[in-house]
Amino acid sequence: MDVLKKFRESLGLSPQGFADSIGVSKSLYDKVETGVRKPSRNFLEKLKYRYPQFDVNIFFAQ
Repeated sequence: MDVLKKFRESLGLSPQGFADSIGVSKSLYDKVETGVRKPSRNFLEKLKYRYPQFDVNIFFAQ
């Protein structure tokens, strides 16, 4: 998911750093970022809680 990757990079975080910041494993984060796996509700809730400025609706606009 290019939008998620660009957002992470705009924060200056590595995949591990971003995963740590939202409380998920790097493996899960990598799968979501590369589009191998769709984010779970739990993933989206953690992402939205930590980064309220990120529009999680992009995951539903496909």
